[in-house]
This record gives sequence, C-alpha cells and structure tokens, in this order.
Amino acid sequence: MATLWQGSPTSGPIISEQTNVNAGLDLKTAVLHTRFRIARSVLDRSLGPTLVRVGWNHVIKGPCHPPELEALLYVTEHTTIPVPRVRYTYNGPGGIYISMDYIKGTNLETLWMLGLLKPGEQNAIVNDMAAILSQLRALRPPKEGIVASTQGGPILDYRIVKLFGEEVAICHRNSYRTYFSHADLAPRNIIICNGRIVGVVDWATAGWYPEYWDLTKAYFTSFKVPEWYERLNLKLPSYSSELMAEKILWTLYDKPGNVTHN
Repeated sequence: MATLWQGSPTSGPIISEQTNVNAGLDLKTAVLHTRFRIARSVLDRSLGPTLVRVGWNHVIKGPCHPPELEALLYVTEHTTIPVPRVRYTYNGPGGIYISMDYIKGTNLETLWMLGLLKPGEQNAIVNDMAAILSQLRALRPPKEGIVASTQGGPILDYRIVKLFGEEVAICHRNSYRTYFSHADLAPRNIIICNGRIVGVVDWATAGWYPEYWDLTKAYFTSFKVPEWYERLNLKLPSYSSELMAEKILWTLYDKPGNVTHN
C-alpha cells in the first residue's frame, strides 16, 4: 500500500490515500521514488545510507521502520521542537519511505569540533538543547513504566546489549519514570544555523524510555568534548550511576559513533 499518513499518532495514523501496489504505484509515489533512486544512484546526493536529498528543500529517507514516522508526527503535534516536516509517506522496497523537509544548517558536532562557535553561541545552543529535552520530558506516556515506540509498539536500538556486572544490575533493579526520548541525541543529529538549533533529526530510535535515557545515550558518540556534556549537566538532571552502567554496556559494541544509520 502507498499511504499518506496524517493526524495524531497517539490515536493511530489516519490513512487518507491508498493505492494497491500490485496494481501499480500511484503517480505521486512513482515520481517520488524515481527521484529518490536517481538522486541516490545517479546524482550521488546521499546524505547517509538511507537519506537522499532530492531537491533544494526536500529529502526522502528510506527504508524506515514505523517508529521513526510515529515519532516525527507525535513530536510535531505535541511540541515546538524543530523536526523535519513530513510531507508524504509510502511503502517501498524494504519498508516505509518518508518525504520531508530538508533542514538547512550544519551539525553541532562539526561546528563545535572545528571551533566555529562563539562562546555566546555555545551558551545559546546549550540553552536550546535543555529546552528541547524539557519538552520531551514533559510528555506523558500512555502507561507509566512502558518501554515502547510512540504508539506502544517495539522500539529500535542499534546497539548489541547484554547485561553484566553489578553496576548494570543495580540500575536495572531501580524504578524510573517514563519519558519520551529521542534516544540518539548525539551532536551529529543536532542541526545549527546562525548559532541556534534549527533542527533535531534522526528519530529512528525514539519512543518511551526510562527517564535517564536521553541523558546517558547522548554520550554514545565519537564526539569527545567534555565541555558540551558538562554544560548540559548544569541545566538538566544528572544520572552518573546510570551513565556508568551504560558505558559498561558499550564495551560490547565496536566504538561509540561507529554506526551510521541516517
């Protein structure tokens, strides 16, 4: 089925346009997927393994898993966080394809590592990030204690996780509140323009998680600038024990930041 999803993801997507793929794609879907394939294979406009820029203000990402689309729609409706605006979706080879706005700017990791941000801009970005996390943490889960995608389904985590050690066991015995989390708030997914955050991208792993998740998972990156995290910790709750447990789990993975999944 080629589907345009609109409305509130909390009550399930409203299917407003459908086409039987077996009978041939509808014209809009066929045009979009042709542009996607040409931009990726011929024009070399890939921005990542699954993300292709098909126009000046337009990207298509796919194949994607449903939780990413759920999260984009949910965050758009319930917050003022700048996320790519979803224009159209369709089912294609391997999963869902999301046509959305391209957010112009440079990722925070590049700007900070190259020393291109003034002190005032750094402070403004930290404040922006704290405000974004506060909005996410203000969202209420459908059921307290749930760990699930936006609509209550399975969630996606690219890491290989195996529990071991007392530090990990302690954290998993604790009780935590549930908050909506981006689950991959590494600086590479934060888009900056004119010294302010203009976009947060890559919501593939977003969903309902324990309260510490965004504030520990953000460290899982090749971005090695302690000052960034120290400044965030001044604005947000600290979860040092949970971070220690997370770092133990990371030893089972190659290295933070090695896997690209845009």
